[in-house]
Amino acid sequence: MNARKTKVLIAKPGLDGHDRGAKIVVQALIDAGFEVIYTGLRQPPEAVAQEALEKDVDVIGLSSMAGSHVSYCRRLKELLLEKGLQDKLWIIGGSIPMRDQQALKDIGLDGIFPAGTRLEEIVDFINERYQ
Repeated sequence: MNARKTKVLIAKPGLDGHDRGAKIVVQALIDAGFEVIYTGLRQPPEAVAQEALEKDVDVIGLSSMAGSHVSYCRRLKELLLEKGLQDKLWIIGGSIPMRDQQALKDIGLDGIFPAGTRLEEIVDFINERYQ
């Protein structure tokens, strides 16, 4: 097991103003023993990438309910590459239609957790990569 806790950044992209689900995920991750940084609502991709860099996180998680996740993730990928963060585990959850999931995988997301995913699945997914 790691000497330090796995550090997870959870962000709400763009104009997304609904964060109840993100807060539930944040609490589940804290309860599972992760160190969690929650950025709050309406985060531009530049802010997410910068926060991930400054806080030296292991996981970048997005919680999207607004439908702009594909374009947002394309831009965020560019920024993660610029900042040398392409090796971070990158996940997304929320209202992610099946038709968008392949596009998100093609962009480089490691895990996609549509609304209704059990919290244990998210925790297990991260743990499997950081134990």
